[in-house]
Amino acid sequence: MPLDPQLQKFLSDLATAGAPEFNALPVETARASLHELVKLFPATQSIAKSEDRVIEAGRLSVRIYTPNGTGPFPVLLYLHGGGWVIGDIDSYDPICRELCGGVGCIVVSVNYRLAPEHRFPAAIDDAGAALRWVMAHCSDIGGDPQRIAIGGDSAGGNLAAITTIEARQSLPGKLCAQLLIYPVTSHVGTPSQSMIDNAEGYLLTQRDMAWFTDHYLGKGHDGRDQRFNVSCVDDLSDLPPALVITAEFDPLRDEGEAYAAALKKAGGEVKLSRYEGAIHGFFMFFSGFDISRRLMDEASAWLKAQFARA
Repeated sequence: MPLDPQLQKFLSDLATAGAPEFNALPVETARASLHELVKLFPATQSIAKSEDRVIEAGRLSVRIYTPNGTGPFPVLLYLHGGGWVIGDIDSYDPICRELCGGVGCIVVSVNYRLAPEHRFPAAIDDAGAALRWVMAHCSDIGGDPQRIAIGGDSAGGNLAAITTIEARQSLPGKLCAQLLIYPVTSHVGTPSQSMIDNAEGYLLTQRDMAWFTDHYLGKGHDGRDQRFNVSCVDDLSDLPPALVITAEFDPLRDEGEAYAAALKKAGGEVKLSRYEGAIHGFFMFFSGFDISRRLMDEASAWLKAQFARA
């Protein structure tokens, strides 16, 4: 299919404005550029409140969103995208507010440590610590301990997938769902066909992915550590139901779809949903573009259904 017309215009406008690729920017400038971008796409849902808390002896901060209504509410632990280098709880505030109001769940957004200041495995360690905190304090924040899900997009999808696998042993049976939006699952070795076909021009480039990964793992990495590369995990059985979202013009499309297939082969309950005409990052544009709104609506409806089953 052709590129979605609204996304096509968006990319054309960025090109006309001379917007550089992330890899061409200093890290702090790249972080600031994401903050400016998300201001264009505010949340539309009403929620009861949000509050910031510091956990892990002051090392880690989270933002907790509470929906309108009477609890206890289901809980979604959300891990933001940004290549493990950019993004934070402020830049992902609109997405988390929208999920909170749309699903009717508490959302706990994690301000995990970023590279290159904090390289692998700092981010995944923080994700696991945040999940353990949610499990221990679920009732305190108005949540239902029997209905806890995890989700994330891009690098956050990578962290969510790995945290789900690690929780299988450390917190068995505690997660009821995993929402993986265009996740990084095997970004090593020979480039996939989607990485080749969509190497440049669609917001996330092949050069960007190399830049992000080098910052996160360090130069000279082999990328086969199972706490980074879920395609190297031998056993994917006994994991919670998954919704895996991919985008047609995304360099990460093939690895996300390969992971969905691997989960299904291991006996998992998996829904794979490819958005034709879409690009990487389009989830952030939910209040501006129709295709992005469809993704937000699908993710919200799927989470509602999983929470209802739990």
